[in-house]
Amino acid sequence: MRFRTCTSPHLIPNHSVGGVMRQVLYALIPGTLAMTWFFGWGVLVNVSLAILFSVLFEALMVAARRRPVLETLGDSSAILAGWLFALAIPPLAPVWVLLIGTAFAIVVAKHLYGGLGYNPFNPAMVGYVVVLVSFPRELSLWPSPEGLTGASLSFLQTLQTTLTGRLPDGMEWDAITRASPLDMMRESLVSGQTVGEVTRSPVFGSFSQTEWEWAGNLFLLGGLWLLYRRVITWHIPVSMLLTLATVAGLFWVIDPDYFASPAFHVFSGAAIIGAFFIATDPVSAATTPTGRILFGAGIGLLIYVIRTWGGYPDAVAFAVLLMNMVAPTLDHYTRPRIFGHSPDRHG
Repeated sequence: MRFRTCTSPHLIPNHSVGGVMRQVLYALIPGTLAMTWFFGWGVLVNVSLAILFSVLFEALMVAARRRPVLETLGDSSAILAGWLFALAIPPLAPVWVLLIGTAFAIVVAKHLYGGLGYNPFNPAMVGYVVVLVSFPRELSLWPSPEGLTGASLSFLQTLQTTLTGRLPDGMEWDAITRASPLDMMRESLVSGQTVGEVTRSPVFGSFSQTEWEWAGNLFLLGGLWLLYRRVITWHIPVSMLLTLATVAGLFWVIDPDYFASPAFHVFSGAAIIGAFFIATDPVSAATTPTGRILFGAGIGLLIYVIRTWGGYPDAVAFAVLLMNMVAPTLDHYTRPRIFGHSPDRHG
């Protein structure tokens, strides 16, 4: 009796593109809710608008390229890019910042390179860097954590501020905004204070400002869940955070009055979310095991260098984009050996 054998593939993949993207979105929820709790409704407003704009630009570009729109939108990659971009910018950023940033992320960084799978740079970080360099004032207005200033905005007031760019009558930006931990540390050190004097401020917790620590912890929880689900591997996040902590630790030991501790660098800014959600982008990151380790280590080193001696307090986006350029070279020189072939035959 003869049996008909179907053509390959015979193994069903564990993860589809859409399934992977949706699991990453689920993992972002705890940290996003924490940021909303501490920094107000602006976080959710940003996420909602950025997703809306990203999906809109995605649909327009897919239609212009005469591809199936609904099928492409179903992979959720545009939603993820918009969500990550929204978390990177201040919660009260005006709507046109969201519009410009998502346009560069989806149209320029993604579709002008050929769409998902062909983009050499992380789309969300391209959008963020464009608005950060172009509109530094709007990107520096981080609201104070709820309860520190006694002034907070309701949901409708937040929506009005985002859409109009103006605060409600009787409120001033100086009254509701505050420097981020990295900004505060940089400015204080320049003014002659020591690290110990800065961290004695009541807004600081064990390592950083309490609110940023909690948000970082919950993003870490989401990242660990992605590792458990095998959506990402350990190579990039571990090498990135370990390199950042090691380099920071070396300088901290040399001069603890001028250089912040490793824990401060890990739990301040976007280090944790960058390690688990941004640097691990499967398209723009290195793909070989050794390449991933070197890729993450390069990001960690660049973050510390730019934070300490560069012109921007947080450097995750710049470090990721710089290493995106190096990723193909890392993959080329770290390819695993193909058994049965001499290395010089497939160079």
